[in-house]
Amino acid sequence: MSPGYAWMRKVADDLYEYAEHLEGSWSVEIGAAGPVMTMMRPVNRHERIAGRIRDQINQQITLTHPGWIAETGPEVEDPQVGRMRRPDVLVCEESALDSDRDSLAPDEMLACVEVVSKSNASNDYVEKMADYPAMNISLYLIVDPRDGTITVHDEPCHGTYRHREPYIFGDIVPFGAWSIDTSAFRRYGKIGDA
Repeated sequence: MSPGYAWMRKVADDLYEYAEHLEGSWSVEIGAAGPVMTMMRPVNRHERIAGRIRDQINQQITLTHPGWIAETGPEVEDPQVGRMRRPDVLVCEESALDSDRDSLAPDEMLACVEVVSKSNASNDYVEKMADYPAMNISLYLIVDPRDGTITVHDEPCHGTYRHREPYIFGDIVPFGAWSIDTSAFRRYGKIGDA
């Protein structure tokens, strides 16, 4: 366990408890700077893209990785590197979701997907770009509805991904053993558009 992680996890748990008494939906993650609590304001297009990716992977995964599933919601936690994140979509062992633990371990996962939000792109491009390879997550897909771009990152090595492949909305994107058809993905509209 990284130095101080037990303390950071305690702070995160306290923030979760505090968030239960607030209006709206809140997320707590642990990044390089420690615990962070953010209000989740899912935008329709953000959620629809994440759902489409999850559904497409699940249509293919029984042939490529029996016993695995793409899911939205679970957290991944690595006390060794002191990180806890909640990807928009993750690919994990289905049996891991039946455990009593609050989060998944990185070795129970194959991939993470983040759909960039309108207001906090650095979270996906900077913080999580450092955290996921540090946790040795094999594949990281960033989908950016702000400009219609997609980037596949793989080959984690010493806290970074050695390989990246860019795409645009409309492409069929190879993502590990799966293909993601992005033809139905839509960019964000003007402020106020869903």
